[in-house]
Amino acid sequence: MKKYLKEIEISGVILMFIGCILSRFFEVKSALWICGCGLLIWLFQVVYKALHWKEYSRDNKQNLFMMIACIILLWFIILYNR
Repeated sequence: MKKYLKEIEISGVILMFIGCILSRFFEVKSALWICGCGLLIWLFQVVYKALHWKEYSRDNKQNLFMMIACIILLWFIILYNR
């Protein structure tokens, strides 16, 4: 599992980025679902690292700040699409 954590993180971040770009610039209504799927994939990786806190303490602190930023960004996307 350890060797796939980086790939899981990158795929989740890419999906979130694609969803945000599609929503913001191309006004695709299903972009929120793409961004949400990316967030769930990334959340899986964050939860795994949180369960192994001592081993990933530096990554966990960084993930907390990124998760807050992504939630705020997703909130703005939801408000923009209304």
